[in-house]
Amino acid sequence: MNRADLAWQDKNLQEVSRTFALVIPQLPQPVCEVVGNAYLLCRIADIIEDEPDLSFERKRDFSERFIRVIEGHESGRRFADDLHPLLVSALPGERALVCDSERAVRIASGFNDIQRNAIHRCVGTMARGMVEFQRTATLDGLDDLSHLGRYCYHVAGVVGEMLTEIFCDHSPAIAARRDRLISLSVSFGQGLQMTNILKDLWDDRRRGACWLPKDIFRAAGFDLRSMRSLDEGVIPSADAKAGIDPSRTDPAFARGLQQLVVIACGHLEKALRFTLLIPKTEIGIRRFCLWALGMAVLTLRKIHSRLMRFSSARDVKISRLAVYTTVAITSVSARSDRVLEMLFDGLTRPLDALETAKAKPASG
Repeated sequence: MNRADLAWQDKNLQEVSRTFALVIPQLPQPVCEVVGNAYLLCRIADIIEDEPDLSFERKRDFSERFIRVIEGHESGRRFADDLHPLLVSALPGERALVCDSERAVRIASGFNDIQRNAIHRCVGTMARGMVEFQRTATLDGLDDLSHLGRYCYHVAGVVGEMLTEIFCDHSPAIAARRDRLISLSVSFGQGLQMTNILKDLWDDRRRGACWLPKDIFRAAGFDLRSMRSLDEGVIPSADAKAGIDPSRTDPAFARGLQQLVVIACGHLEKALRFTLLIPKTEIGIRRFCLWALGMAVLTLRKIHSRLMRFSSARDVKISRLAVYTTVAITSVSARSDRVLEMLFDGLTRPLDALETAKAKPASG
Protein backbone atom coordinates (compact mmCIF):
# COMPACT_ATOMS: atom_id res chain seq x y z
CA MET A 1 0.00 0.00 0.00
CA ASN A 2 1.43 3.39 -0.94
CA ARG A 3 1.65 6.29 1.50
CA ALA A 4 -1.33 8.15 0.02
CA ASP A 5 -3.60 5.11 0.40
CA LEU A 6 -2.35 4.47 3.93
CA ALA A 7 -2.99 8.10 4.91
CA TRP A 8 -6.47 7.92 3.34
CA GLN A 9 -7.27 4.74 5.27
CA ASP A 10 -6.04 6.17 8.58
CA LYS A 11 -8.09 9.34 8.10
CA ASN A 12 -11.27 7.41 7.36
CA LEU A 13 -10.78 5.10 10.32
CA GLN A 14 -10.56 8.17 12.56
CA GLU A 15 -13.76 9.54 11.02
CA VAL A 16 -15.93 6.44 11.36
CA SER A 17 -14.57 4.69 14.47
CA ARG A 18 -12.25 6.12 17.06
CA THR A 19 -12.14 2.77 18.85
CA PHE A 20 -10.89 0.82 15.84
CA ALA A 21 -8.64 3.71 14.85
CA LEU A 22 -7.02 3.11 18.24
CA VAL A 23 -6.73 -0.69 18.19
CA ILE A 24 -5.97 -1.49 14.53
CA PRO A 25 -2.58 0.31 14.47
CA GLN A 26 -1.37 -2.15 17.12
CA LEU A 27 -1.31 -4.87 14.48
CA PRO A 28 1.95 -5.61 12.66
CA GLN A 29 2.45 -4.54 9.08
CA PRO A 30 0.98 -5.47 6.66
CA VAL A 31 -1.79 -7.01 8.82
CA CYS A 32 -2.67 -3.53 10.05
CA GLU A 33 -3.30 -2.33 6.49
CA VAL A 34 -5.42 -5.37 5.58
CA VAL A 35 -7.57 -5.24 8.73
CA GLY A 36 -7.99 -1.47 8.44
CA ASN A 37 -9.24 -1.86 4.89
CA ALA A 38 -11.51 -4.76 5.87
CA TYR A 39 -13.06 -2.66 8.63
CA LEU A 40 -13.84 0.18 6.20
CA LEU A 41 -15.47 -2.22 3.73
CA CYS A 42 -17.56 -3.76 6.52
CA ARG A 43 -18.48 -0.25 7.64
CA ILE A 44 -19.86 0.57 4.19
CA ALA A 45 -22.11 -2.50 4.43
CA ASP A 46 -23.17 -1.29 7.88
CA ILE A 47 -23.94 2.23 6.58
CA ILE A 48 -26.35 0.74 4.05
CA GLU A 49 -28.10 -1.24 6.77
CA ASP A 50 -28.29 1.74 9.14
CA GLU A 51 -29.89 4.21 6.72
CA PRO A 52 -33.53 4.54 7.84
CA ASP A 53 -34.67 6.30 4.66
CA LEU A 54 -33.82 3.27 2.52
CA SER A 55 -36.54 0.64 2.11
CA PHE A 56 -35.70 -3.01 2.68
CA GLU A 57 -35.71 -3.56 -1.09
CA ARG A 58 -33.25 -0.68 -1.67
CA LYS A 59 -30.99 -1.92 1.11
CA ARG A 60 -30.95 -5.40 -0.33
CA ASP A 61 -30.23 -4.00 -3.79
CA PHE A 62 -27.35 -1.81 -2.63
CA SER A 63 -25.93 -4.62 -0.48
CA GLU A 64 -25.88 -7.00 -3.45
CA ARG A 65 -24.36 -4.30 -5.64
CA PHE A 66 -21.64 -3.65 -3.06
CA ILE A 67 -20.81 -7.35 -2.99
CA ARG A 68 -20.46 -7.27 -6.78
CA VAL A 69 -18.24 -4.19 -6.48
CA ILE A 70 -15.77 -5.85 -4.10
CA GLU A 71 -15.75 -8.95 -6.29
CA GLY A 72 -14.90 -6.82 -9.31
CA HIS A 73 -18.19 -7.31 -11.17
CA GLU A 74 -19.54 -3.75 -10.94
CA SER A 75 -18.19 -0.22 -11.00
CA GLY A 76 -17.45 1.16 -7.57
CA ARG A 77 -17.87 4.70 -8.88
CA ARG A 78 -21.38 4.04 -10.16
CA PHE A 79 -22.33 2.31 -6.89
CA ALA A 80 -21.08 5.28 -4.84
CA ASP A 81 -22.75 7.85 -7.09
CA ASP A 82 -26.10 6.05 -6.72
CA LEU A 83 -25.91 5.47 -2.94
CA HIS A 84 -24.29 8.68 -1.69
CA PRO A 85 -27.23 11.06 -2.43
CA LEU A 86 -29.63 8.75 -0.55
CA LEU A 87 -27.73 8.83 2.74
CA VAL A 88 -29.78 11.23 4.81
CA SER A 89 -28.93 10.08 8.34
CA ALA A 90 -25.29 9.08 7.83
CA LEU A 91 -22.59 11.11 9.53
CA PRO A 92 -20.27 13.23 7.34
CA GLY A 93 -17.42 10.75 7.75
CA GLU A 94 -19.68 7.88 6.70
CA ARG A 95 -20.91 9.76 3.65
CA ALA A 96 -17.31 10.54 2.68
CA LEU A 97 -16.37 6.87 3.03
CA VAL A 98 -19.20 5.78 0.76
CA CYS A 99 -18.21 8.45 -1.75
CA ASP A 100 -14.68 6.98 -1.81
CA SER A 101 -15.75 3.32 -1.64
CA GLU A 102 -14.13 2.72 -5.03
CA ARG A 103 -10.75 3.52 -3.47
CA ALA A 104 -11.30 1.13 -0.55
CA VAL A 105 -12.14 -1.65 -3.01
CA ARG A 106 -9.11 -0.85 -5.17
CA ILE A 107 -6.81 -1.10 -2.13
CA ALA A 108 -8.30 -4.50 -1.23
CA SER A 109 -7.66 -5.75 -4.75
CA GLY A 110 -3.93 -5.48 -4.08
CA PHE A 111 -3.95 -7.97 -1.21
CA ASN A 112 -2.95 -11.61 -1.62
CA ASP A 113 -5.53 -14.30 -2.41
CA ILE A 114 -6.00 -15.47 1.18
CA GLN A 115 -6.52 -11.96 2.51
CA ARG A 116 -8.79 -10.94 -0.34
CA ASN A 117 -10.92 -14.08 -0.15
CA ALA A 118 -11.31 -13.72 3.62
CA ILE A 119 -12.49 -10.12 3.20
CA HIS A 120 -14.88 -10.96 0.36
CA ARG A 121 -16.49 -13.80 2.32
CA CYS A 122 -16.82 -11.66 5.44
CA VAL A 123 -18.34 -8.62 3.73
CA GLY A 124 -20.68 -10.76 1.64
CA THR A 125 -21.95 -12.74 4.64
CA MET A 126 -22.32 -9.60 6.73
CA ALA A 127 -24.05 -7.50 4.06
CA ARG A 128 -26.63 -10.17 3.21
CA GLY A 129 -27.17 -11.19 6.82
CA MET A 130 -27.69 -7.70 8.21
CA VAL A 131 -30.29 -6.80 5.60
CA GLU A 132 -32.22 -10.05 6.03
CA PHE A 133 -32.29 -9.75 9.81
CA GLN A 134 -33.44 -6.14 9.58
CA ARG A 135 -36.26 -7.23 7.27
CA THR A 136 -37.73 -9.32 10.09
CA ALA A 137 -36.76 -7.00 12.96
CA THR A 138 -39.58 -6.12 15.36
CA LEU A 139 -39.94 -4.70 18.85
CA ASP A 140 -40.96 -8.20 20.02
CA GLY A 141 -37.37 -9.48 19.99
CA LEU A 142 -35.70 -12.52 18.44
CA ASP A 143 -37.23 -15.98 18.83
CA ASP A 144 -34.62 -17.49 21.11
CA LEU A 145 -30.94 -17.59 22.07
CA SER A 146 -30.10 -19.64 18.97
CA HIS A 147 -31.68 -16.92 16.81
CA LEU A 148 -29.52 -14.35 18.59
CA GLY A 149 -26.47 -16.51 17.90
CA ARG A 150 -27.25 -16.54 14.17
CA TYR A 151 -27.65 -12.77 14.17
CA CYS A 152 -24.37 -12.28 16.04
CA TYR A 153 -22.59 -14.59 13.60
CA HIS A 154 -23.65 -12.55 10.57
CA VAL A 155 -22.66 -9.21 12.06
CA ALA A 156 -19.62 -10.17 14.16
CA GLY A 157 -18.76 -13.87 14.27
CA VAL A 158 -17.82 -13.88 10.60
CA VAL A 159 -15.44 -11.00 11.36
CA GLY A 160 -13.70 -13.23 13.92
CA GLU A 161 -13.27 -15.91 11.25
CA MET A 162 -11.89 -13.36 8.79
CA LEU A 163 -9.36 -12.03 11.31
CA THR A 164 -8.23 -15.58 12.09
CA GLU A 165 -7.56 -16.28 8.41
CA ILE A 166 -5.60 -13.03 8.08
CA PHE A 167 -3.59 -13.74 11.24
CA CYS A 168 -2.82 -17.30 10.07
CA ASP A 169 -1.67 -15.99 6.70
CA HIS A 170 0.68 -13.62 8.53
CA SER A 171 2.29 -16.14 10.88
CA PRO A 172 3.07 -19.87 10.47
CA ALA A 173 3.09 -20.15 14.28
CA ILE A 174 -0.48 -18.85 14.41
CA ALA A 175 -1.48 -21.02 11.44
CA ALA A 176 -0.36 -24.08 13.40
CA ARG A 177 -3.19 -23.31 15.85
CA ARG A 178 -5.75 -22.43 13.19
CA ASP A 179 -8.39 -25.05 14.06
CA ARG A 180 -8.52 -24.07 17.73
CA LEU A 181 -8.56 -20.37 16.85
CA ILE A 182 -11.38 -20.80 14.34
CA SER A 183 -13.43 -22.70 16.94
CA LEU A 184 -13.13 -19.74 19.33
CA SER A 185 -13.30 -16.89 16.84
CA VAL A 186 -17.09 -16.88 16.48
CA SER A 187 -17.49 -16.62 20.26
CA PHE A 188 -15.04 -13.72 20.26
CA GLY A 189 -17.28 -11.90 17.80
CA GLN A 190 -20.47 -12.90 19.61
CA GLY A 191 -19.18 -11.67 22.97
CA LEU A 192 -18.38 -8.26 21.51
CA GLN A 193 -21.70 -8.09 19.64
CA MET A 194 -23.81 -9.14 22.62
CA THR A 195 -22.13 -6.41 24.64
CA ASN A 196 -23.11 -3.91 21.94
CA ILE A 197 -26.69 -5.25 21.83
CA LEU A 198 -27.09 -4.79 25.58
CA LYS A 199 -25.47 -1.35 25.48
CA ASP A 200 -27.65 -0.20 22.57
CA LEU A 201 -30.91 -1.92 23.48
CA TRP A 202 -32.91 1.26 24.20
CA ASP A 203 -31.47 3.14 21.21
CA ASP A 204 -32.34 0.15 18.98
CA ARG A 205 -35.90 0.11 20.30
CA ARG A 206 -36.30 3.75 19.36
CA ARG A 207 -35.31 2.72 15.83
CA GLY A 208 -37.92 -0.05 15.83
CA ALA A 209 -35.71 -3.09 16.49
CA CYS A 210 -35.07 -5.39 19.42
CA TRP A 211 -32.29 -8.01 19.28
CA LEU A 212 -33.03 -9.55 22.69
CA PRO A 213 -34.06 -13.26 22.74
CA LYS A 214 -37.64 -13.84 23.92
CA ASP A 215 -36.95 -17.23 25.51
CA ILE A 216 -34.39 -15.83 27.97
CA PHE A 217 -36.84 -13.21 29.22
CA ARG A 218 -39.76 -15.63 29.22
CA ALA A 219 -37.80 -17.92 31.53
CA ALA A 220 -37.14 -14.92 33.78
CA GLY A 221 -40.86 -14.16 33.94
CA PHE A 222 -41.02 -11.30 31.46
CA ASP A 223 -42.70 -11.04 28.05
CA LEU A 224 -40.79 -8.76 25.67
CA ARG A 225 -44.04 -8.08 23.80
CA SER A 226 -45.29 -6.20 26.82
CA MET A 227 -42.58 -3.57 26.54
CA ARG A 228 -43.66 -0.06 25.65
CA SER A 229 -41.48 2.06 23.39
CA LEU A 230 -40.52 5.53 24.48
CA ASP A 231 -42.25 6.96 21.42
CA GLU A 232 -45.66 5.36 21.99
CA GLY A 233 -46.79 8.20 24.22
CA VAL A 234 -48.01 5.92 27.00
CA ILE A 235 -45.18 6.39 29.48
CA PRO A 236 -46.17 8.16 32.72
CA SER A 237 -45.06 11.79 32.62
CA ALA A 238 -42.61 11.43 35.51
CA ASP A 239 -40.90 8.53 33.78
CA ALA A 240 -41.02 10.27 30.40
CA LYS A 241 -39.19 13.27 31.79
CA ALA A 242 -36.49 10.97 33.06
CA GLY A 243 -36.45 9.05 29.76
CA ILE A 244 -37.38 5.84 31.54
CA ASP A 245 -39.49 3.05 30.11
CA PRO A 246 -41.36 1.35 33.00
CA SER A 247 -40.31 -2.05 31.63
CA ARG A 248 -36.72 -1.46 32.67
CA THR A 249 -37.73 -1.15 36.33
CA ASP A 250 -39.38 -4.59 36.31
CA PRO A 251 -37.25 -7.08 38.31
CA ALA A 252 -38.13 -9.84 35.83
CA PHE A 253 -36.79 -7.75 32.96
CA ALA A 254 -33.61 -7.13 34.96
CA ARG A 255 -33.22 -10.88 35.49
CA GLY A 256 -33.38 -11.38 31.73
CA LEU A 257 -30.67 -8.78 31.21
CA GLN A 258 -28.58 -10.39 33.93
CA GLN A 259 -28.80 -13.73 32.14
CA LEU A 260 -27.57 -12.15 28.91
CA VAL A 261 -24.70 -10.44 30.72
CA VAL A 262 -23.62 -13.85 32.04
CA ILE A 263 -23.86 -15.43 28.57
CA ALA A 264 -21.89 -12.59 27.00
CA CYS A 265 -19.27 -12.97 29.71
CA GLY A 266 -18.94 -16.65 28.80
CA HIS A 267 -18.26 -15.74 25.18
CA LEU A 268 -15.66 -13.18 26.28
CA GLU A 269 -13.93 -15.90 28.32
CA LYS A 270 -13.53 -17.79 25.03
CA ALA A 271 -12.21 -14.56 23.51
CA LEU A 272 -9.50 -14.57 26.15
CA ARG A 273 -8.66 -18.19 25.31
CA PHE A 274 -8.44 -17.14 21.64
CA THR A 275 -6.04 -14.35 22.57
CA LEU A 276 -3.83 -16.61 24.68
CA LEU A 277 -3.42 -18.94 21.68
CA ILE A 278 -1.67 -16.11 19.83
CA PRO A 279 2.11 -16.58 20.31
CA LYS A 280 3.65 -14.09 22.73
CA THR A 281 6.02 -13.01 19.98
CA GLU A 282 3.01 -11.54 18.16
CA ILE A 283 2.54 -8.84 20.77
CA GLY A 284 0.72 -6.45 18.41
CA ILE A 285 -2.00 -8.99 17.62
CA ARG A 286 -2.33 -9.78 21.32
CA ARG A 287 -2.79 -6.08 22.13
CA PHE A 288 -5.37 -5.73 19.37
CA CYS A 289 -7.43 -8.56 20.88
CA LEU A 290 -6.88 -7.54 24.50
CA TRP A 291 -7.92 -3.92 24.01
CA ALA A 292 -11.20 -4.92 22.36
CA LEU A 293 -11.79 -7.60 25.01
CA GLY A 294 -10.96 -5.28 27.90
CA MET A 295 -13.31 -2.53 26.74
CA ALA A 296 -16.13 -5.07 26.29
CA VAL A 297 -15.65 -6.41 29.82
CA LEU A 298 -15.71 -2.89 31.28
CA THR A 299 -18.88 -2.12 29.32
CA LEU A 300 -20.56 -5.28 30.65
CA ARG A 301 -19.59 -4.27 34.18
CA LYS A 302 -21.19 -0.87 33.67
CA ILE A 303 -24.36 -2.42 32.24
CA HIS A 304 -24.49 -4.79 35.22
CA SER A 305 -24.20 -1.89 37.65
CA ARG A 306 -27.06 0.00 35.95
CA LEU A 307 -29.39 -2.78 34.84
CA MET A 308 -32.54 -0.76 35.56
CA ARG A 309 -30.97 2.69 35.45
CA PHE A 310 -29.89 3.40 31.90
CA SER A 311 -31.90 4.71 28.98
CA SER A 312 -29.29 4.96 26.20
CA ALA A 313 -25.83 3.78 25.21
CA ARG A 314 -24.41 7.03 26.54
CA ASP A 315 -25.36 6.02 30.07
CA VAL A 316 -23.13 2.93 29.98
CA LYS A 317 -20.33 4.26 27.82
CA ILE A 318 -16.97 3.71 29.46
CA SER A 319 -14.89 6.79 30.16
CA ARG A 320 -11.74 7.79 28.32
CA LEU A 321 -9.84 7.17 31.55
CA ALA A 322 -11.16 3.60 31.59
CA VAL A 323 -10.07 3.15 27.97
CA TYR A 324 -6.58 4.48 28.67
CA THR A 325 -6.30 2.35 31.80
CA THR A 326 -7.33 -0.75 29.85
CA VAL A 327 -4.77 0.03 27.17
CA ALA A 328 -2.00 0.58 29.70
CA ILE A 329 -2.65 -2.49 31.88
CA THR A 330 -3.23 -4.96 29.04
CA SER A 331 -0.20 -3.65 27.15
CA VAL A 332 2.07 -4.21 30.13
CA SER A 333 0.55 -7.64 30.79
CA ALA A 334 0.23 -8.82 27.18
CA ARG A 335 3.03 -11.40 27.44
CA SER A 336 1.86 -12.97 30.71
CA ASP A 337 -0.96 -15.47 30.31
CA ARG A 338 -1.25 -15.89 34.07
CA VAL A 339 -1.63 -12.17 34.74
CA LEU A 340 -4.18 -11.82 31.95
CA GLU A 341 -6.22 -14.71 33.36
CA MET A 342 -6.13 -13.14 36.81
CA LEU A 343 -7.20 -9.75 35.45
CA PHE A 344 -10.08 -11.28 33.52
CA ASP A 345 -11.19 -13.33 36.52
CA GLY A 346 -11.10 -10.30 38.80
CA LEU A 347 -13.08 -8.11 36.41
CA THR A 348 -15.72 -10.71 35.56
CA ARG A 349 -16.23 -12.33 38.96
CA PRO A 350 -19.10 -9.93 39.83
CA LEU A 351 -20.73 -10.83 36.51
CA ASP A 352 -20.37 -14.57 37.09
CA ALA A 353 -22.02 -14.07 40.47
CA LEU A 354 -25.19 -13.29 38.55
CA GLU A 355 -25.66 -17.03 38.06
CA THR A 356 -27.21 -17.09 41.53
CA ALA A 357 -29.47 -14.13 40.81
CA LYS A 358 -30.72 -15.48 37.50
CA ALA A 359 -31.80 -18.76 39.11
CA LYS A 360 -34.21 -17.02 41.47
CA PRO A 361 -37.87 -17.45 40.48
CA ALA A 362 -39.97 -14.44 39.58
CA SER A 363 -41.59 -12.92 42.65
CA GLY A 364 -45.36 -13.06 42.98
